[in-house]
Amino acid sequence: MEKIFENVLELTTREDYDQVLAHVKKLIKEATDNGALDDPEADNEYIREIGRLSRLGAEYENEYIQFTHLKVKKKSPLIRKIEDEMYSRDIKQKELANMLGINEPTLSQIMRQKRPISMRTAKKLHKSLDIDPKLIIDYA
Repeated sequence: MEKIFENVLELTTREDYDQVLAHVKKLIKEATDNGALDDPEADNEYIREIGRLSRLGAEYENEYIQFTHLKVKKKSPLIRKIEDEMYSRDIKQKELANMLGINEPTLSQIMRQKRPISMRTAKKLHKSLDIDPKLIIDYA
């Protein structure tokens, strides 16, 4: 594996950013081809170098690149908490919908913040996932 940006600690020019991005793509292909990315728990030189260079790229993007065309709606703390509970309990959206007594499309709309949470559903969220009532009241 070629480490051509080994001593780089920060990206300050678009040219450097583009070169690092191209190198990350090359490393990902190389690592994929030789099986270094097959195990999701693996910790090898490819994963460490791809991660390090990706962080440098992300820091450059945060500092110098304006993504005005992207509109990302920030998730409410309640939605993030529901997602965290679903993940930690290994609950799928369909299962949660059944637990809450609502259909899956309704839950999907709630999770995308397109539909408000009813009082009945709020109570069931508290009982089923043990979500703090104050969080539900503040963000439902």
